[in-house]
Amino acid sequence: MWMPVLLFVVGLLLLIKGGDWFVDGATGIAHRFRVPELLIGATVVSIGTTLPEVMVSATSAVGGHGEIAYGNAIGSIICNTALIAGLTIAIRPSEVKRKTLRTPVVFFFTAALFYALTAYFTGYFSRPAGVLLLLIFLVYMGSTVIQARKESGQPKEEELVLQAASLSGKDSELKMTNQMGDRDGVDTGEVEQEQGSMGKDILLLAVGAVLIAVGAKLLVDNGTLIAQALGVPESVIALTFVALGTSLPELVTAITSLIKGHGALSLGNVIGANLFNLVLVSGLSVTLAPFEIPQSAVIAGHNASLVLDIPVMLFVMFFLTVPALLKEKLTRLQGILLLLVYGAFCGLQFML
Repeated sequence: MWMPVLLFVVGLLLLIKGGDWFVDGATGIAHRFRVPELLIGATVVSIGTTLPEVMVSATSAVGGHGEIAYGNAIGSIICNTALIAGLTIAIRPSEVKRKTLRTPVVFFFTAALFYALTAYFTGYFSRPAGVLLLLIFLVYMGSTVIQARKESGQPKEEELVLQAASLSGKDSELKMTNQMGDRDGVDTGEVEQEQGSMGKDILLLAVGAVLIAVGAKLLVDNGTLIAQALGVPESVIALTFVALGTSLPELVTAITSLIKGHGALSLGNVIGANLFNLVLVSGLSVTLAPFEIPQSAVIAGHNASLVLDIPVMLFVMFFLTVPALLKEKLTRLQGILLLLVYGAFCGLQFML
């Protein structure tokens, strides 16, 4: 029993460190191309911090553990919103811009509506449903990139310098930087230093991805063994421990963003990660290996997942985003109530 627990913890640590390095590399590359902070939070960072959920759920689905794939996606959304966002808001309430939230929130609830209808009316996630969720992910990414490009207003000459810094060919780099240096005083040595930093970011990206993949496998394999040894349903383990473990990168990102004063990055990361849990994590898992809605417990004669898990997921996202859209600010009371909801949700999981 101790060995699975030890390997489970090792898997979590690899996921956390891998997610940290992946985010550092991805964010560094994005900043080099002057991508706005909101876009970084809602796309690049969100994808990086959601990779643990992607790997865990995909590995679980392919291995025949649909309960873990299903519970991890929903549990991670609840954890991101009620625990991580709740903790962030309770510590430091902040103002938000309605315009920055509108797109990811609309996409999330559109995907959530399709997800809920599929769960309640069919009880089965088919491969076409998974493909449709992945299409929503692609449309969201495309629309967000287009919006960011319109808002960035980056000068063309600056773009040339940035492109030069990202080219692998030295001749092209020197030629373009010399052209710009004659007009704007750009030093060739600075661009070469930028090129070296780009290599470090790419290395962090690659190593982080490998650590995430290895950590995800350790987490799934040993989490399943622990659940079997304790007699706890796999779906409960996925909704609580696995979801919390794979959400640790979001928690680290949120805390780091708070310390550095990047509230938009933190909130954008949480909402973006929640959307990706629905459309990317669930979409990929279902496409690889369709599965039925798991039933580990019953409430009033109905599947507990349909009575408790999905409604709580929708409620916490509604409670987080709708007041923010209406009032353009987040309050400490919101954060405290979200934390209470998360505590009650986890408690109920083990009481059923």
